Amino acid sequence: MLTRPVSRGRVIMGRLPKGADLLESLTRLCVNENIQLGDIRAIGAVQRARVGFYDQQKRTYSYLEFDRPHEIISLAGNVSLKGGQPFVHAHIGLMAEDGRMAGGHLAEGTVVFACEYVITELLHEKDSGFERVFDEDTGLFLWPGEKRG
Repeated sequence: MLTRPVSRGRVIMGRLPKGADLLESLTRLCVNENIQLGDIRAIGAVQRARVGFYDQQKRTYSYLEFDRPHEIISLAGNVSLKGGQPFVHAHIGLMAEDGRMAGGHLAEGTVVFACEYVITELLHEKDSGFERVFDEDTGLFLWPGEKRG
């Protein structure tokens, strides 16, 4: 378990441009603003979407692509460091015109129609443990937990 105190820093709100890649744009914003730890939320709509699902047995992602408009019901994620650079990890819930829901791990290839975001920067002590490292138990890059054994 990793538990560390953090405090609130800046809160940045804005709108992404139509046609932008959602994940790439949020990541670039965090790099440009030097946000190394934070919370991300967004709402809006996408022109097309690409979402992932992690197969826990195979330890690989599979992706679904939706080449039609969807509403962003919810986008929730975080920012932390991976390889010394800001890394956005977000999940997205989407609704199609017919009311069908889809969602998963936000992937590049999700194109914005309209998107308003809020990023809350979180401040922490240097070396507080929020840099992602490879976790043997899951096959994912996660924040480190307490050492076992």
